[in-house]
Amino acid sequence: MSDRPRLTTTAGAPVASNQNSKTVGPNGPVLLEDYQLVEKLAHQNRERVPERVVHAKGWGAYGTLTVTEDITRYSRAKVFEKGKQTEMLARFSTVAGEQGAADAERDVRGFALKFYTEEGNWDLVGNNTPVFFVADPYKFPDFIHTQKRHPRTNLRSATAMWDFWSLCPESLHQVTILMSDRGIPTDPSRMNGYGSHTFSLWNDQGERFWVKFHFKTNQGHKHFTNDEAAEVIAKSRESYQEALYGMIEEGSFPSWTMYIQVMPEGEEQAFEEKTGWSAFDLTKVWPHGDYPLIKVGTMELNKNPENYFHEIEQSAFNPSNVVPGIGFSPDKMLQGRLFSYPDAHRYRIGTHYDVLPVNKPRCPVHHYHQGGEMAFGLKTNPDAYYEPNSFNGPVEDPTVEEPPHKYSGQVGRYEFRGVADHYSQPRALFNLFDDDQKKRLFSNIAGAMQGVPQFIVDRQLEHFDKVDPAYGAGVREALEKQGRDDAEASLSTSHSAQTAAE
Repeated sequence: MSDRPRLTTTAGAPVASNQNSKTVGPNGPVLLEDYQLVEKLAHQNRERVPERVVHAKGWGAYGTLTVTEDITRYSRAKVFEKGKQTEMLARFSTVAGEQGAADAERDVRGFALKFYTEEGNWDLVGNNTPVFFVADPYKFPDFIHTQKRHPRTNLRSATAMWDFWSLCPESLHQVTILMSDRGIPTDPSRMNGYGSHTFSLWNDQGERFWVKFHFKTNQGHKHFTNDEAAEVIAKSRESYQEALYGMIEEGSFPSWTMYIQVMPEGEEQAFEEKTGWSAFDLTKVWPHGDYPLIKVGTMELNKNPENYFHEIEQSAFNPSNVVPGIGFSPDKMLQGRLFSYPDAHRYRIGTHYDVLPVNKPRCPVHHYHQGGEMAFGLKTNPDAYYEPNSFNGPVEDPTVEEPPHKYSGQVGRYEFRGVADHYSQPRALFNLFDDDQKKRLFSNIAGAMQGVPQFIVDRQLEHFDKVDPAYGAGVREALEKQGRDDAEASLSTSHSAQTAAE
């Protein structure tokens, strides 16, 4: 034998031949007793786990978070100690596309981070935008249906998207970002990341602070127009994977500067009275003039995975993974994700997804979970399989008790979206665009509305008018131009066909 490792079955038995099936004679039938063949074929049938319902197409890498500033007044989390360096994993993704979708499509990008801290894993699962389309998790499944394939045509439906958006004006802020220049970043390193939701921090004194997380790209923003993206997709559907993997292999490590916005607990009521919307509304941002960015440190990606399936496809980011000093808020969408994310992982990759190497904490883990499929990786005391017990099993630690929230109220299905101001923040964003940026915004929207019934277009145009009359007028003009261009193209095609026939 050579010095190479010996091929074995999954049970460790050595394999004599990996070239030919066991048959009766050279031309006879294959035998069922060829367990090595059966094992190989059976495993191949199970090589694919279900793709993520959303964020199916993704790209990831390992790196470090280095804290350069002191923010311990806001949080007791050890990950935030000045000078601390924490290993982490990042996964970027598109939202709507399937695994085979092109990377350079116009879509929101997922920006998911897993920090392997000494107190457990902290997962920050956000996007490349500070807001989202809806503010209530009850509407999330409906929204995602509009981004997927139509049940009858099996095609993506512009009608479904604009019908939903036009009936949910809280989506205006995100729609404006999506259809702007920032809708197609050139690669993962050229976009910001946001926790998006309102989270909370709490310190050793039991004080709570509401917080927004920001990661600002140090590479600078760079984006494709629709035409540029089409050229890229024509050459490669894997442009983001190529860019991220290539940068790290070449030693050009991408980095982001981490910031937080902080609101002391108790100010949320005054904030709502002043602004007209809730501090916990995922479709809104906090004004930087009132809550300036506070620098935390630097995130750098510097190591590619060795096996994409094991380390990226099986990575499971879960916003309910927090550590002492970091907590949640009444943000409705965040509250919904605290259930839906771990539930999705248990369905997609198994009950014990959290002990797969990429998801496993780098600190000691002790709990009383029992059984279930693929129960591996956790050594337990066989006598201490319940709690409380007298056999030296793990016990609670009251010192990490989170301070209680101070909010209260009556239970009900409150019409959160109907009372909030959905137009002023999109208006402020629209007014930041220069004339060329506005023209591209109008053109992108007009292109995305191709084939949409006129009554839905009209309903959406009314929302644009409420943001700014120039917004609605610009989209109308772009739609009219698109109609003329389509008519000319149709006439040209008809003329060419007639000439060819003659």
